Amino acid sequence: MINASKFLSKQNFWFVIVLCLSLGLAPFSPEPHVWGKIKWLMGGGVGMQSMDYFDLLFHGFPWFFLLVLIGIKIGAKKAAKTES
Repeated sequence: MINASKFLSKQNFWFVIVLCLSLGLAPFSPEPHVWGKIKWLMGGGVGMQSMDYFDLLFHGFPWFFLLVLIGIKIGAKKAAKTES
């Protein structure tokens, strides 16, 4: 099991936030890359190649990891409430 207190340090959150703001949004103009890929995929993904899917995973991973960290933090708080 993951040791939540170590895994949820502020340092990890700041690292993931920096990843989201840099890798997750790069390149920034004319729109964030991951946003363009999501719009393309939601529009049916016509013409997407395997490189485009990999690119979506690459730029989307920091956002997914941030959601996982938030979920772990919420779960740890709920577990702490039920224990006390």
